[in-house]
Amino acid sequence: MKYMMLIYMEENALSDTERTQCYAESAQLAQQLNSKGQYLATAPLHPVATATSVRVRDSKSLVTDGPFAETREQLGGFFLIDAQDLDEAIAIAAQIPGAKVGTVEIRPVIEVAGLPEP
Repeated sequence: MKYMMLIYMEENALSDTERTQCYAESAQLAQQLNSKGQYLATAPLHPVATATSVRVRDSKSLVTDGPFAETREQLGGFFLIDAQDLDEAIAIAAQIPGAKVGTVEIRPVIEVAGLPEP
């Protein structure tokens, strides 16, 4: 089953040096998952100042700067993995460097027929 792991943390939780180390550790984890056939995708996100939110109401688009929710922790990146079950996904999430300073939300991915193959 595919699982999306959303990494939330305060934007300033890491120094530049710590962020660089976090990226290196994340790349290492991605390589480990890839060697087991579990890696699908991962990426950090630019700061929330670069975010744009789109809502459609009454057939009209409302575009606003910033993230959808005003919270202390922001979505900072993601891992998309293939795991046997939630227990295995939890074990992988615990290895994500961002879990040390933030929160990793795990959600199963719904497989929708008719989508293009990656």
